[in-house]
Amino acid sequence: MLQLRRSALLSAGIALFAAGLTAQKAAPASQPAAGPLVSFTATTAHVMGAPDAIRIDVMRWSTDQQREQLMTAWEMKGAAGGTGRAAGGRGPASGRAAAAVADDPSLAGNDAPPAAAPPVRARPRAAAPATPEDSLALALKQASTVGYLWSSEVAGYALRYAGKVTAPDGTQRIILITDRRLGKINEKWTPDDAGTSANYDFSVIELRVNAKGEGEGKISLTGKVAPDSMAKILTPENYASLPVILTKVKQRIAAGD
Repeated sequence: MLQLRRSALLSAGIALFAAGLTAQKAAPASQPAAGPLVSFTATTAHVMGAPDAIRIDVMRWSTDQQREQLMTAWEMKGAAGGTGRAAGGRGPASGRAAAAVADDPSLAGNDAPPAAAPPVRARPRAAAPATPEDSLALALKQASTVGYLWSSEVAGYALRYAGKVTAPDGTQRIILITDRRLGKINEKWTPDDAGTSANYDFSVIELRVNAKGEGEGKISLTGKVAPDSMAKILTPENYASLPVILTKVKQRIAAGD
């Protein structure tokens, strides 16, 4: 009898152990902490702080809607301020009101002037962006962060736009836009040829990498920006004539991407 009870307990223990193993295999593995979709490393050149190690982390690619919002800002297509009449102005409504008073018999012969309405003080309105550059800079401040650029500086730079154009041969153009000018508060990003410096409140970066993820990068620090028909966003104008600012660019794609 005792032997039968021990056998039953042993069988029950084996069954519970097997059930535990089955449940453990069925349970999904814990997901690792979210990291960048793709990272780039590079070394600066042709700026005062060179050579400096750079890392760029793209957390997510910008959507078509986000790109269009930035281009709308650049093209200054925002709603214009209203052109309504000031209080007390002479318009059709005020003219009709005056005619109604004149036609009212109860007011005939009343020579006393009507009481003056208190002046209405208009609220001061924020100055509208004066240029496409100003308009884009404002839109970038309001855009969400999609990645970061890190250098030897204490703080990094937030990327407010990240897009890519892939050619059939596997080469890529990576377009990145920051909401602050690189080196705005220091000289690390000041071009060697200061005469070519562009004074934007943001920076547009274009990386060009081959199918192996190796290449170079140029930045709007040394030239103007202009809309690009392929990228459908602003890029450094006349790319071929600009100095290389980011050398030894290497791409690392997150596993499973």
